[in-house]
Amino acid sequence: MKIAVPAENSSDEPRVAATPDSVKAYVKKGLAVTVEAGAGAGSFFADAAYTEAGAKIAKGAAATVKGADVVLTVRRPSEAVVKAMKKGAVVAGQLDPHGDRKEFDALAKAGANAFSMELMPRITRAQSMDVLSSQANLAGYKAVVDAAAQFSRAFPMMMTAAGTVSPTKVFVMGAGVAGLQAIATARRLGAIVSATDVRAAAGEQVESLGAKFVFVEGMADAATEGGYAKELSDDDKKRQAELVANHIKSQDIVITTALIPGRPAPELVSRQMVETMKAGSVIVDLAVERGGNCPLSKPGKIVEHKGVTIMGELNLPGKLAGNASNLYAKNLQNFIDLMIAEDGSLKIDWEDEIMTGCGLIRDGKPVHPILEK
Repeated sequence: MKIAVPAENSSDEPRVAATPDSVKAYVKKGLAVTVEAGAGAGSFFADAAYTEAGAKIAKGAAATVKGADVVLTVRRPSEAVVKAMKKGAVVAGQLDPHGDRKEFDALAKAGANAFSMELMPRITRAQSMDVLSSQANLAGYKAVVDAAAQFSRAFPMMMTAAGTVSPTKVFVMGAGVAGLQAIATARRLGAIVSATDVRAAAGEQVESLGAKFVFVEGMADAATEGGYAKELSDDDKKRQAELVANHIKSQDIVITTALIPGRPAPELVSRQMVETMKAGSVIVDLAVERGGNCPLSKPGKIVEHKGVTIMGELNLPGKLAGNASNLYAKNLQNFIDLMIAEDGSLKIDWEDEIMTGCGLIRDGKPVHPILEK
């Protein structure tokens, strides 16, 4: 069985789908691994490190994936990669199932078996394969670090002979994986932290990290079975917005993390709310790739509106590419282990809820309800 790791086709994606450590694990199981030359450069993994781990280095995407049983990617594979794959090959990566469908048509035409790691079921067995959690964890951390670098004041309270420096107030909107890591990081830096979420159960987690939970009294819990948040009713949206508007005025840094799978990011911080914030305040919008939680956010840019800095930087996990690639590659490794038969051949159990949960295309035919929308 051969595994191929092509380089990502975007200069904005420094992560890689396999690291020297994961290559070693594949080779130990008797698998052959081919890595495209330079694929790990953005994460500071040299070709020599892959060779030492037992991989073969190939020049060009086509040569890398030729004859491969499994193709591992971070993002959707390029058209050149898809055309070079053999029929029936497995493609596993963050395939953006809610995005442009044309590339899925190409995967189907190639007879691929495509698995989108973002759709990994939220079950205990799949925790070690959960790429959303591993990458969001890093994004939450980086959001706070970037905000601290942008902010013109210190985070912790400092008492000096010349006077006292007041602690920074950080407000985190959304207490999922990214939000909880943002809370923990801001607390470690000495900030006074508050957080909100539409899921009532998140309150206990927020408070366990030493932050204040801000929640609309009597609002219906918006948690879903998978642990995600569903869209609020119009009435609850209004009440939530009023709560946020009153709270946000006194905050120095706001970090928004709210996403609803398959939908544009909900607006959490309106233009009017931004204009009530103090000059010098900072907003970090982690949902900017899906339209943003603030209408003033600009994808990939840092903008200023009436003294408030709004950071809409893309791919925050990629800014910690070494860590992000290590975690992502391990997620993929654990997933691919489910497909390896005792003799080292490829064997996909389509009855396994993990496979059916993230399987988009089977032998060239769309099989996930997401592709029917």
